[in-house]
Amino acid sequence: MGRSILKDKSYAFAILIVKLSQLLVTEQKEYVLSKQLLRSGTAVGALIREAEFAQSKAMLVSSIKTSKSRL
Repeated sequence: MGRSILKDKSYAFAILIVKLSQLLVTEQKEYVLSKQLLRSGTAVGALIREAEFAQSKAMLVSSIKTSKSRL
C-alpha cells in the first residue's frame, strides 16, 4: 500500500510545531504557551492515526473531522 499524504503532512506539521515550541522556550522563555502549542499541534497526528484503525466509516469520518478542527 502507498504512503498516505495525510500522514506525511501531519508528521511534517508536528515537526514544525515541536521546533516552534522549542524556540518559544529558548528564545522567549514562554513555557505555558509552548506546552499548550505542543500538545494541540501534535494531537492532529495522533487523531489521524486513530482514524486509520476506525471500526466503522462513521468513526473514521468523526476522527478526521476532529483532527481537522484542531488545525
